[in-house]
Amino acid sequence: MDIQQVKQRFSIIGNAPDLNRAIDVAVQVAPTDLSVLITGESGVGKESFPQIIHQFSHRKHGAYIAVNCGAIPDGTIDSELFGHEKGSFTGALADRKGYFEVADGGTIFLDEVGELPLSTQARLLRVLESGEFIRVGSSKIMKTNVRIVAATNINLAEAIKINRFREDLYYRLNTVPIYVPPLRDRSDDILRLFRKFATDFAEKYRMPVIQLTDEAKSVLTSFRWPGNIRQLKNITEQISIIEQQREITGPILRSYLPDSSLEKYPAIYDGEHSFDQKTFNNEREILYQVLFDMKKDMNDLKVLVNDIMQKDGMVNKNFPDKKYAPVFTADIPPKDVHPVSSPNIQDTEEYVEESFSLEDMEKNAIRKALERNGGKRKNAAADLNISERTLYRKIKEYKLD
Repeated sequence: MDIQQVKQRFSIIGNAPDLNRAIDVAVQVAPTDLSVLITGESGVGKESFPQIIHQFSHRKHGAYIAVNCGAIPDGTIDSELFGHEKGSFTGALADRKGYFEVADGGTIFLDEVGELPLSTQARLLRVLESGEFIRVGSSKIMKTNVRIVAATNINLAEAIKINRFREDLYYRLNTVPIYVPPLRDRSDDILRLFRKFATDFAEKYRMPVIQLTDEAKSVLTSFRWPGNIRQLKNITEQISIIEQQREITGPILRSYLPDSSLEKYPAIYDGEHSFDQKTFNNEREILYQVLFDMKKDMNDLKVLVNDIMQKDGMVNKNFPDKKYAPVFTADIPPKDVHPVSSPNIQDTEEYVEESFSLEDMEKNAIRKALERNGGKRKNAAADLNISERTLYRKIKEYKLD
């Protein structure tokens, strides 16, 4: 089938060569039963490709089940995938078929496969190798005939190095790899997608279609779109609803775009803080590393100030068990400062720990993401560029229910 027909059938927009290549591979591999691993950043539209593979295969009349591995808690993932026997655990009131049993003869799409626990990865490997699985709480071997298509937005090769993903499973899943390019590598497609989303939202909300000036088009295509198509769609919807003026200028568009410029992270360009030339997958990792470096710099500063004060004969009597003394600005003569008698002086170590607590920042970021997305955890996870499984775990950890 012609690639353009495939795009029309599955609502795929764009003409980037890498995108066309991915579609072509999906169509070519569909008639086989080979396992396929779809890789690409979050929000690039990976979910369309397993549907293409299923619909162009001899399994198209069988079941198609999409499973978000990152959204299922570790304690229940085995039961969801492989089923369980009555009484196998608390709450197992009856026998239950798992997805691999229900999808026998069809296709299973395992999204965010990199989030699977290692124990579940071992079970999945057995299915791939022999088609066999065992329900939770049972000793009976069962058979299934399913086509497995998996997807991930993490680097599985790196996950293997840190023992988060099985190497043998990786090679089983990666029989045929399909790479979906990020939106920033599809600059010509950005305007096409924007026009499509703008038209859809104009129809949905019964209002005129928003238009971009030439400057706004330049802003749109030059932005890196870390959230890819999902982020572009979200911002297009915001502008469509909020802006009364239907011609969107560059400044208006910029007000909706997050500042992704790395210039706001000065430590990244500091020769002493080059992060050992580490490669970062997203802005969140960069922010965390910057915070770690800032905290280290503050600790170094405290040591320096403490040494100076000791040389000057200044003793921190209020904090005898602490290594660090209160910090004074260089413009204030020490004789005019009374650190011992002032009740308002905070211990520097306690202050820095509180100000630069990653846990507090992460908790605050999650709370704000949930507020921005009306409590919808799936959207909040996408906003934070983390898996739903991770978000659920963090919500429970920080008691944000």
